[in-house]
Amino acid sequence: MDNAAYRTELYDDPGRLDAQAWDRLVRADPDANPFVRHAFLHALHASGAATPDTGWFPRFVAVWCGERLEAAVPLYAKTHSYGEYVFDWAWADAQERRGVPYYPKGVVAVPFTPVPGSRILGTDGIARRYAIEALLDLVPAMGLSSVHVLFAPPQQIDALSDAGMLVRNNVQFHWHNPGYGNFESFLAALTHPKRKKIRAERRKVQQEAIALQRRVGSEISEQDWQFFTRCYENTYAVHGAVPYLNLDFFRTLGQRMPENLLLVRASRDGRAIASALAVFDRERSTLYGRYWGALVHVPCLHFECCYYQMIEFAIEQGLRVFQGGAQGEHKMARGMDPQVTASAHWLREPAMQAAVRRFLERERQSVAAMVDELNEHRALRAAR
Repeated sequence: MDNAAYRTELYDDPGRLDAQAWDRLVRADPDANPFVRHAFLHALHASGAATPDTGWFPRFVAVWCGERLEAAVPLYAKTHSYGEYVFDWAWADAQERRGVPYYPKGVVAVPFTPVPGSRILGTDGIARRYAIEALLDLVPAMGLSSVHVLFAPPQQIDALSDAGMLVRNNVQFHWHNPGYGNFESFLAALTHPKRKKIRAERRKVQQEAIALQRRVGSEISEQDWQFFTRCYENTYAVHGAVPYLNLDFFRTLGQRMPENLLLVRASRDGRAIASALAVFDRERSTLYGRYWGALVHVPCLHFECCYYQMIEFAIEQGLRVFQGGAQGEHKMARGMDPQVTASAHWLREPAMQAAVRRFLERERQSVAAMVDELNEHRALRAAR
C-alpha cells in the first residue's frame, strides 16, 4: 500500500482509542502478549499508575488507513527514568553535564513491565515500518531528546536498527518446558546440587506449616485483591520504596482480563501472609511472573510462591515458557536459563548518539561474555 494512504494521529488519552480496533492489532501480531492489550494499558492509566502526575505522558501513535487502525505505538513522554528496567541514568547525567536537557524523552514501553513483546503493533510489516518512520519523525517535533523502544522482539529490533536506532542488549532468565510430566520430572532433569537445593528450600517452607493455594481468573475474589495489594505495598515499604501500582490497578485487571491471571496465596495457621501474581497466555503458551508481596518474612517463601508454584502451574497447564522477570542470576539455581533481550535507542544530540553507540558496542560484548559464562552454570544436566 502507498504510504500516502496512511495518516498519523497522536493520542494523549489512550482511552479515546477504540479497544476493539487496538486489540485487533494485538491478535494479528505474533509477538504481542497480554501486556499490550487495551485492558492492561487501560488499567495502568485509569488507576493513576501511569499518568502525567507520575511522569508518564501518553502520546500514543495511531496509524490509520481510512477508518481502519493499521498500526499503533504506546509512546510516552517522560520526565524521569523510573519504571523502565533499561537503565539510562548515566546517559541522562552525561547529557545534562553537557548543558543539554535529557528530559523530556520518549519511551515506547509498557510501564513498569519488563516483559519482551511487540512494541510496534501493526497489521503487517508495511504498516509497522510506516509507524517506525512516523515515530522517529515525531520525536524531534515533540521536543523530545530521544526515544527508547524497550523490550521489543527480534524482528522489530532489526527494523528499528535499519531505521538508524542503536541496539542495547540485556539479560533475563526464562524457564523452558520440554514436556515435563510433573515437578519431580523437572527436578530429575537438574544437576544433583541444584535438585538438592530446591528440595531443601521447599522443605523449609513445609516445616513452617505454610498452606499454599493457587487461584485462577474468577476464583480471585475482591478480598484476594485487597490482601494481595497489602502484601505488595508492604514489601515496597520494607525496602523504603513507593509502589508503582495500586489496588485500583489490580482490581481492574481482575475485572477486565481474569482469564490471564494466576494468584498464589500463602497462609500459616489460617492467616494469609504472602501472595504472588502472574499473567499467563495460553495462545502463546507462556506464564509471566510479575508481582509479589509478604506481610511477614518466612525463609524461602518467595522462591516457593514466585518460582516453584509457577513452574508447577506451567507444567500442569502445558505452558512452554515461564518468564521469571527482570534481573536475578539466582534464578538460574531454580532451573531458569539466561535469555538475551533487546531495546532500541535514538538520541537527537549527535555527540550523545555517537557516545552511546561506542558504549553499547562495548556493553554488547560484555553481555555476550556474561551469557557464555552463565550458560556454563546451568541447573539442567548436560545432554548425554
